[in-house]
Amino acid sequence: MEEKAKSKNWLLDEIKRHREPLKVSASKNCVEILSTCNPSFTSKLLRALKTYDFSVPDVKSSKNYHWFFTDIVGSSVSKIQTTSQVNKILHLSEQIKRTNTFKNSDSQHTVIIPTGDGMAIGFNDSPEKPLKLAKELHKALNKYNEEKSPRYKIKIRIGIDTGPVYVIKDLNNNETVWGPGIIMARRVMDLCGPMQILASQRIAHDIHNLSPEYRATMHNLGEFKIKHGDSLTIYNIYGAGFGNKNVSKQGKLQKKTTDNQKETSAFVFNSIHVILEVLDPKTMLTHHTWIWNIKNISEKSIEHVSYFLEGDTPRDWGELNVKIQDRQKNKLKTIIDENKDLRKIFKGEFIKPIKPNKTQKLTMEFDWEEPDRRYGYVIASNCEKFSYLFKIPKGIKIKNRILKVNPGTRNKTYASPSPEIKYLKNRTEISWKTKSLHALDEYEFQW
Repeated sequence: MEEKAKSKNWLLDEIKRHREPLKVSASKNCVEILSTCNPSFTSKLLRALKTYDFSVPDVKSSKNYHWFFTDIVGSSVSKIQTTSQVNKILHLSEQIKRTNTFKNSDSQHTVIIPTGDGMAIGFNDSPEKPLKLAKELHKALNKYNEEKSPRYKIKIRIGIDTGPVYVIKDLNNNETVWGPGIIMARRVMDLCGPMQILASQRIAHDIHNLSPEYRATMHNLGEFKIKHGDSLTIYNIYGAGFGNKNVSKQGKLQKKTTDNQKETSAFVFNSIHVILEVLDPKTMLTHHTWIWNIKNISEKSIEHVSYFLEGDTPRDWGELNVKIQDRQKNKLKTIIDENKDLRKIFKGEFIKPIKPNKTQKLTMEFDWEEPDRRYGYVIASNCEKFSYLFKIPKGIKIKNRILKVNPGTRNKTYASPSPEIKYLKNRTEISWKTKSLHALDEYEFQW
């Protein structure tokens, strides 16, 4: 036990786990305790001690960070002397340290992961910080590079994303992090060209509405393929003294589609009506109905419209029972772009395209469980009128709560006006109406 660094507590735990009767007080030492144990049990302990222990500690709960991921372009080129490469890495670190964003960051809310010729920095207190850091660093490097020959200029690429990571132990028993947040930030960075700042749609939506300055510097490039068959909608960030307007021509950017971007600017909503009806209170299987009255404000006919659905319970496409029809009851053909367990992206093709300045009514229905008893909805384009109706069988205790979500901080406040609740003979209903919504406005409905 001493060789394996096993304490008396381990011995007592093993006795408890194997339900071995303890005939002496637990206050005795290990030898005294073992002398009272059954020989067959002590043999089990001996075999366990002789076996290599490959057990690992449980992974701690995940934390959500806003990620800044950067590295030096061309730092691994064999023609460049190693000392020059190291000097560039040291200069990059020093330039990051000098930025106000880094100097004012709180160590309790910041994680720094060195990556050789770059680093990943996560902030969990503000989605603005990766963007602020990127802009400050670019301006500093542009000034630094003015006085350098091409050989000594520092060119970097920056990827920005938001997402969760898990706290784990490294070989030195120090805490570090790993998970989808930092991985996807690296994927975004891998799409960059020299001196380019790219951001995922997730973090772009979070900071898009925080100020007109941010909106002016963020440019939707559309959807691009990344590793393992996944895809990301990417924003190019550039302005005076930072970023790079020119998209990389190195073959890294494999464009998938820009249809979502075009559609969002091609139409507005005269009205949206969302209806949720709980079919099975045990599983919270809910029948969703979206009724869109859309107007084509572009100069071209709209031939299809895209939908994006997410859920908390894995569902096959066939289980969703998706049905889309227009005002004339014509069923739209659905074309699936992404069919993951918890996310579906698809198009509905019109039989007759919507001509410029014309309107069309679309009704989409689908079934999905809502076990958390909450449902989020993001407005895709400006909307004049919005209404919500919720139905659930009578006798089930529910909340009557509608929250407006701040896209930057993710803070939630009660929506105005307050929703109305009605107790009918066979069901309970919640209804709510509002006007003049903007693109990317987000609401959460709880019951």
